[in-house]
Amino acid sequence: MSTPSTILIEAHYLPSIQYFSKLAHYSQATIEACETYQKGSYRNRCHIAAANGLMRLSIPLKKGKNEQQFIRETQIAFDESWRSQHWNSIRSAYGNAPFFPYYEEELAAYFRSPNPLLFDWNLQLIQLLSRLLQLEVSIQQSTTYVREVQSDVQDLRQLIHPKSHRRMTDDNFQPVPYPQLFQERHGFLPNLSILDLLFCTGPQAILYLEQSFTNG
Repeated sequence: MSTPSTILIEAHYLPSIQYFSKLAHYSQATIEACETYQKGSYRNRCHIAAANGLMRLSIPLKKGKNEQQFIRETQIAFDESWRSQHWNSIRSAYGNAPFFPYYEEELAAYFRSPNPLLFDWNLQLIQLLSRLLQLEVSIQQSTTYVREVQSDVQDLRQLIHPKSHRRMTDDNFQPVPYPQLFQERHGFLPNLSILDLLFCTGPQAILYLEQSFTNG
């Protein structure tokens, strides 16, 4: 049986290193665009390393039954200034990172005018980050929801989750340590948002992603 060359995965907010290790390994990625929103997942949150340790950034959503809502219809709330809060937190955490200046302006531009729909916003960031990482992956959206995928597709939906009791075992991922800004204070923090790896290692990030993908 041939090894799948395509993955099916959800759209996360500023996804983790584990997430991008998949995009670095597979030639094609289909982003699940036909699911319903799932509360408490990485769809609207990420983790970065700040001076005081692990920091969670969460995107507020418009009030309503988001849990039953199609992901393409889930709307971001703009009642509070989360855009500037998130970017200020990122800049505060990584302003002294060696490669932050190289990527700062392109990322900052996205935070100045984010898409009002969560899925579209996540997808735009995933595409941008894939380009900054120089990944050779073709990214497309799913057009219908399927429970059972074909044999040539690796189903990675529900694999990566912030809650340990809902997290699936991933035999193809092993965090590879790299220099972090606050490592002497907090130790190495694995599997943060890809921003951490990108700002700390720059063009070498893709090598860490390739090394973190194992054959189980």
